[in-house]
Amino acid sequence: MDTEQEYIVIKAKDSGVQVIGLTRGQDTKFHHTEKLDKGEVLIVQFTDHTSAMKIRGKAVILTKHGTVETDV
Repeated sequence: MDTEQEYIVIKAKDSGVQVIGLTRGQDTKFHHTEKLDKGEVLIVQFTDHTSAMKIRGKAVILTKHGTVETDV
């Protein structure tokens, strides 16, 4: 495991928050999905296979660049 990859923290503000991992490469595809209940926290990492994440639902996202809250 490469500990140099960036991590983000996602905290669900409502139940049913979806976190979707998107692949790296010429064709971007969904490769992993997690569903969070209210109050659950998920720590995720960008990897050689994951280049982006899509977050659906009310959540707080913490990154080294700052904090983002969804408007849903």
